[in-house]
Amino acid sequence: MNTISLTDSAALPGRPTFDARAMTGENGLAQIVLDEKVYTLRITKAGKLILTK
Repeated sequence: MNTISLTDSAALPGRPTFDARAMTGENGLAQIVLDEKVYTLRITKAGKLILTK
């Protein structure tokens, strides 16, 4: 996965920053694992992010 550089002041320097569209691919879905629990990251039709367990 590639990190991206943003000129947006909302991105904090020194923190990993990821492009959600690159993470989710064409279907707008990605799985994220935390402590052996799987979460789904989804981009809605309105362009919002939803993270669900």
